[in-house]
Amino acid sequence: MNKKNLEILGLTEPVTADEIKAAYDALREKYLEERFSEGEKGNNAAKMLTKIETAYNELMEELNQSRGEDGGATFKQVEDLLKAGDINGAQHVLDSFNERTAHWHYLQSVVFYRKNWMNESKKQLEIAIQLDPSNDKYKESYRKLNDKINETSQQNNQNAQGQYQGQNMNNPAGPQDQMGGGFCANCIDCCYTYMCLSCMCDACCR
Repeated sequence: MNKKNLEILGLTEPVTADEIKAAYDALREKYLEERFSEGEKGNNAAKMLTKIETAYNELMEELNQSRGEDGGATFKQVEDLLKAGDINGAQHVLDSFNERTAHWHYLQSVVFYRKNWMNESKKQLEIAIQLDPSNDKYKESYRKLNDKINETSQQNNQNAQGQYQGQNMNNPAGPQDQMGGGFCANCIDCCYTYMCLSCMCDACCR
């Protein structure tokens, strides 16, 4: 495992997931309190919070990847299932993980994308980037996903506008007729015709 990350958390190999989590929680609590201190102490605490967060995520990811040796779930299993098009199988393996690392959220975003759940996929990528802000792969995937969402939104707007224009072209009636506004005009025409006929009848009867 990454020795530098182990040193940041004050650990040595062999190490378990519970030991990593316990060391991370203790250090995080310590530096969260010191973060509000004045001067250099507060600045160092803020830097250490970032370091222990990165160290924790990377160590847990290493552990998850090594779990396949004893038959446990691995990210490679998820990736293989996705390549084979087995989305439900990939989701089942992801659900078996206890620790949700940056790479876990990235793979979850891929599953959601395959299901065409764009907004859910975007949220998972945002979490992955938050957990591992230096990962260029996550950032590039996020950029491409945003482009896809914007492109789909523009196409939907264009289709909706085209349907609206088509309805107007297929309906030659004026605005008043479309909204029932021609009703009064038709009544006036009928009344006028009736008056003319009535006058003609009166004239004939005399």
